[in-house]
Amino acid sequence: MTPLDMALTHAAAFRDARPWSAKEFADLLTNPFTQAIGDARCFALFQVIADEAELLTIATHPDNQRQGLALHRMADWHAAAQKQGATRAFLEVAADNAAAIALYESCGYSRCGMRKAYYQRKDGPNADAILMERALP
Repeated sequence: MTPLDMALTHAAAFRDARPWSAKEFADLLTNPFTQAIGDARCFALFQVIADEAELLTIATHPDNQRQGLALHRMADWHAAAQKQGATRAFLEVAADNAAAIALYESCGYSRCGMRKAYYQRKDGPNADAILMERALP
């Protein structure tokens, strides 16, 4: 999967927010701590530093949503992070993204903080970011 593939999937999945560009994905992937897992249907981008893992983004192309792909990617990136020594996982999610919040809660995440008006929206007010965490067994 190329940075362009990732950018196209991200743009399709996040229509109401600013999608990340292929250059942004390419730049992130030059960091030795950052990894991508998945394919153009659904991918996760994450980083592992010391014993902490952070989900930077997960995106499922709308043509492939509601097939369980995101749930599988969550398990995949958790397993990869654990192999690298991570014991905790973190992420942030827009407070108005009910589907993503439900996914993360089903994966054992709980809320641990909030960033007010963090996500810019194309039309309308900015959305809060909910910070979530879970242990990696």
